[in-house]
Amino acid sequence: MKKKNNVLAQFIITVIMILLTLTMLIPILNIFAKSVSDPMLSPSMSGLRIIPAGLSTINFQIIFSHQVLIPSIFNSLLITIVGTTINIFMTTTAAYALVKPNLPGKKILMIFLICMMLFDPGFVPEYLVVQDLNLMNSRWSIILVTAVNVYYLVIMMRFFGEVPREIHEAAIIDGAGHFRIYWQIYFPLAKSGVATITMYYAVARWNEYFRSGIYLLDSKKTTLQVILRQFVVMNSTETIVRSSDLLSYNEFAKIDVNALKAATIVVAIIPILIFYPVILRYIKGGVISGAVKG
Repeated sequence: MKKKNNVLAQFIITVIMILLTLTMLIPILNIFAKSVSDPMLSPSMSGLRIIPAGLSTINFQIIFSHQVLIPSIFNSLLITIVGTTINIFMTTTAAYALVKPNLPGKKILMIFLICMMLFDPGFVPEYLVVQDLNLMNSRWSIILVTAVNVYYLVIMMRFFGEVPREIHEAAIIDGAGHFRIYWQIYFPLAKSGVATITMYYAVARWNEYFRSGIYLLDSKKTTLQVILRQFVVMNSTETIVRSSDLLSYNEFAKIDVNALKAATIVVAIIPILIFYPVILRYIKGGVISGAVKG
């Protein structure tokens, strides 16, 4: 009887999880279907349809003929790659230092970091600092401002804290320096934690639009998310038409704007969809299981 109840419970949980997955998967598939559908047929597509109505690449041709879009994709990739690399290096090195039980002033440092996490100083002081450092209209204004997230630092400290002290002490006895211990022992053993915060940092970097819209004044230095927001959220179709030499205004009037928005969203989410499987394969097991494998 107990076994039957367990099977029934697992079946119900499986059905619920499948339904939850469909609520997230169907809208994405619908957006993709609209983006590649014939512009004459796509307006009649329902929100649940996942099969394209005809096939056409005109929406992507319009998007990639946009004079600002290609540089914006490059800018987003550059900010994401460089920014995430700096994030991971600074977060993991700080976590390595803060897990030391005998670190002088550790309690004061932790209180300071927690206060910084709980009490956000606000955007105005940040803007004034960026301006004083002459970082306005520079990609570094986006990369450096959010170099460390205290919450992710605390998560990383938890992973580093699980590394057995015996391994650390054995490395010191063998003559290893701090950087070697950090890079060859702590970093590999905490790869699941590193992968986790890498994913969080990368997604936040890729989706950044608020600071980009304020600090990056040159349209050629702006990010993809700024253009995505202007077009998809604010319905600024003029920017697409004005920057595209592919269609005239009369020809553009025949295009389904919603399908064009869907194609823009597809372009924005593809890098993240590619990035997720690469990172998720590292998020498995704990730090101790990694030590045993090593």
